[in-house]
Amino acid sequence: MTQVNKPAENSAWLRLMPRFVQAKLSGRSNLQAALSNTSWLSMSTVLRLGLGLLVGLWVARYLGPSRFGQLNYAIALTSLFAALASLGSNSIVIRELVKSPEQKDVLLGSAMTLRLIGSALAMLVVIFLVKLMRPGDTLTLWLVVLSAVGFILQSINVIDLYFQAKVESRYTVFSSLGAFVLMGLLKVLLISIRAPLIDFAWAGLGEGILTAGFLSLAFSLKNQSMRKWRPDFAVMMAILKDSWPLILAGISTMIYLRVDQVLIGQMLNDKEVGLYSAAARISEIWYFIPATICSSTLPALIASKKQNPALYFSRLQKLANLLVRVALVVAVVMTFLSKPIITLLYGHSYEGAWPALSVLIWSGIPYSFGGAWGSWMTVENRTGTIFLFHANAAVVNLLLNFILIPRYGIVGSAYATLISYWIGHTVLAAIMKSQHEALLMLAKALIPIPSLFKSKLT
Repeated sequence: MTQVNKPAENSAWLRLMPRFVQAKLSGRSNLQAALSNTSWLSMSTVLRLGLGLLVGLWVARYLGPSRFGQLNYAIALTSLFAALASLGSNSIVIRELVKSPEQKDVLLGSAMTLRLIGSALAMLVVIFLVKLMRPGDTLTLWLVVLSAVGFILQSINVIDLYFQAKVESRYTVFSSLGAFVLMGLLKVLLISIRAPLIDFAWAGLGEGILTAGFLSLAFSLKNQSMRKWRPDFAVMMAILKDSWPLILAGISTMIYLRVDQVLIGQMLNDKEVGLYSAAARISEIWYFIPATICSSTLPALIASKKQNPALYFSRLQKLANLLVRVALVVAVVMTFLSKPIITLLYGHSYEGAWPALSVLIWSGIPYSFGGAWGSWMTVENRTGTIFLFHANAAVVNLLLNFILIPRYGIVGSAYATLISYWIGHTVLAAIMKSQHEALLMLAKALIPIPSLFKSKLT
């Protein structure tokens, strides 16, 4: 039977809850673990968002739309190949760590080796592209190089996968949050001394160095040792066999998440990238909610798949319901508040960003549903389907950006992103017979009238 790390019954945080909550959670150790893990991740992300928003807005105001756009162009171009650096193995490694905890050292050693290979390849590709797309632009080249070096550092972050599998993300929280706070303070110092743009890229690299160091320390404090890790060629090939569709899916995901900023920079200018980046950051600022919930509930879904299929499908539908309805509320509210929020947070020099924000905010609905759907496909080991959906969205996004940016500027790019998010879970799901259940899941989440739909996802 699949083993999931279980917290002690009636743990300290549970005793602080009202009696009716304690009664609901009593005896449900998997749910307690997921809630505890989600609480840690949520606390970390809220703190990161609070400090990150404050410092990020200060940096954006200091740099202005043009320099802020240049920095985000470099980050976006690098991000396109983040999945190549990680080789799409995150969820696969977590799944195997949950199933076979005794293979921890082999799995982590193999995953780290794969990441080092992928990181080196990703760096070479990114550097080649920036030299091709912006020949002679030395500053942008350095911004990209400093961003890409972070790929190598992230290889050590396979430790995070161990903590996720053990449902002990508090160690990752302390590590990443500590690095984030320190580099946030450094950015404030850089602003106060009116530092050049390149220094902010160095600060980003510094965060990666500190995070890797803190994670290594946390791992050792758990009486674990990276020296015991040993890569195994057969295990590496097994991971790649399952994860290669996720590598392509990850690249496809980053294409429809970040290629808009790259194309805006190529087809328009860095100022427009800055405006669009401001809108994108606000529209995505709450994405930690579905991401945190999905990462924390994945081990429980894996366990329930073996234990009780009915419970498994019930949990999937409830997860989709929660994520979609939260996203719907956010979209409606933000549609009416886009302009005042942009001018309040970024200043009048970014006022041109609000029309794009009012469109981009609706992308949160398919993004959130995609989190539940992605967990489902991962548990079922249908990574090929994940790739197909993401590749389809990437192609649609690319084509629409090429068509709409010249005509409608950054608003056209926002519509390209919105349409590409929706296309897979509607049109493609309707075409593919194997995805009709997913379409029903989405419909039930959007329209909470059970009698309208017949599905095993109840």
